[in-house]
Amino acid sequence: METERFEALIDAILAIIITIIVLEIPLASAGTWEALFELKYEFAIYAISFIVCFNFWNFNNNLFAIVNKIDHKVIWTMGITLFVFSLLPYLTTFVAENFYLFFPQLLYGLCFIVTAILSKLISKFLKESDPANIALQLALEKDYIFAMTIVLAVIGIIIGYFAYPPAIIICCLLSIIAMWIVPKFINN
Repeated sequence: METERFEALIDAILAIIITIIVLEIPLASAGTWEALFELKYEFAIYAISFIVCFNFWNFNNNLFAIVNKIDHKVIWTMGITLFVFSLLPYLTTFVAENFYLFFPQLLYGLCFIVTAILSKLISKFLKESDPANIALQLALEKDYIFAMTIVLAVIGIIIGYFAYPPAIIICCLLSIIAMWIVPKFINN
């Protein structure tokens, strides 16, 4: 199967997710800096969720630019991944309203972990569905970034459970930063 329509579907779903996240940001109760500052957690978690969405889109956009064909395993695994990822607007609001509580932060971290596991599966299925594509095989050869994401999220969950719940979302953000920085050092 060709990938253009599939890529368009992924783009559309991510655009909807980002739109819902934006619409969930509450309005300031008054037209003052103080009222706006009261929404600091909502804006912080929105910014992190936007970065998460953009990173997911950017990764998949770059990946599918070299994919020639996909099969049903790729489609269904990406569908499940998008379903899990579509929980992000709800989790963003849940964390924003309960920023220092462990459970909302835990759910946000688990969304990250499940998305990383499913992305690793998608990589495996892409390699299987397009085995003659050397560029794809090379691009997916070192898929340690998914493991790195999982490890950082788990570290955040442990710190969050024992000491500081926002460590979970901080570690999720750090995993995105590491995803783009670490390969530069490894490949040099």
